[in-house]
Amino acid sequence: MSSTKEQLAKWIDEHFDEEVGVLQQLLRVPTDTPPGNNAPHADMVADLVKAYGWSAEKHAVPQQVVRDYGMETITNLIVRRPYQAGGPTVALNAHGDVVPPGDNWTYPPYGGVVENGYIYGRAAAVSKCDFATYIFATRALEALGVPLKGGLELHFTYDEEFGGLLGPGWLLEQKLTKPDYVIAAGFSYNIVTAHNACLQLEITVNGKSGHGAMPETGHDALQAATKILNAIYDQLPELKKIKSRIAGIDSPTMLVGRIDGGTNTNVVPGKVVLKMDRRMIPEEEPVEVEAQVRAMIENAVRGMPGISLEIKRLLLSHALREQPGTEKLVASLQHNAQTYIGELILAQGTPLYADARLYGEHGIPAVLYGAGPRTVPESNAKKADERLNLDDLRKATKVVAATLLDFLG
Repeated sequence: MSSTKEQLAKWIDEHFDEEVGVLQQLLRVPTDTPPGNNAPHADMVADLVKAYGWSAEKHAVPQQVVRDYGMETITNLIVRRPYQAGGPTVALNAHGDVVPPGDNWTYPPYGGVVENGYIYGRAAAVSKCDFATYIFATRALEALGVPLKGGLELHFTYDEEFGGLLGPGWLLEQKLTKPDYVIAAGFSYNIVTAHNACLQLEITVNGKSGHGAMPETGHDALQAATKILNAIYDQLPELKKIKSRIAGIDSPTMLVGRIDGGTNTNVVPGKVVLKMDRRMIPEEEPVEVEAQVRAMIENAVRGMPGISLEIKRLLLSHALREQPGTEKLVASLQHNAQTYIGELILAQGTPLYADARLYGEHGIPAVLYGAGPRTVPESNAKKADERLNLDDLRKATKVVAATLLDFLG
């Protein structure tokens, strides 16, 4: 290890208790999405980084746009750290919005309790932890006092759970940023270079209500919805035959995650709403898949008297694919992880989807890397007692700081 990187690691060790304290502050301001009132957390983060002499630009998405999107407030932050000319701009992106905590917690979900080497709380592992990772990696880099070239940006955004379109998507579309490389929130023991695309549809099946004693007077929307359900689930064996060439990604998936409908036990259902999710491997073309899914749904109920459909797209997120330059991020992260973690970490795909794809859609090489365990289940992410091993936070901060030095030093 070079003496400069030794200094980085030493600074992080000396300030690690402070880093944990910052993560506790980040966890204690709720950002449940829904409802998605996330501007207060952004305000807190902006005030927090003032202590380091940084200025956080607040980019509030217009209120009506946010309401139409299904949330209450979104303020995205950009912290810009310009250095000398002649180097790239590297952005670090983590999201602050979270799914609601739910039940069965042993620890308070917004307590930031530290016990037996773990910190507990909603978003401890996904991904408020990487607010701390990225802030302290940047502070360590700047504390070296060595000449730096290029620039560093911290992107703290607040709608990953809704698809990211008003988070990184908004910042990019408004031309508020165009970095050369991006590292987005991830886990310490693998680098994600590709992920699935996702299509979500809301299918409204309209029929006509009727008395349960005279069902022939109505048109049963649930009976029609059942045909759609059968069409969807009959397709699953065919989807399993489609295989991705990318390690870590298997086959496309499809499911119905929610069903609402009917008015009472003794009434023919006049309306049923299905919400479905179709994950696409990176090799699939989302526009073609959406057309196929829509045709499958329409064909399932074609010719049924008194039945009509409304199909509304809720989300169409594209896949993250490797870009020219991705290999440079991977090589640096792997080299530094070998130093600080002591093993070769893999670069592979994931069946999940994340905000990083939005940078990729603009031709920016992006990978997911940050603080966390080897697998999502180990972290209890999106479940009770979500937690982060503090040693993983320490290691990831060192790896990211050293990688920033590789690109900007």
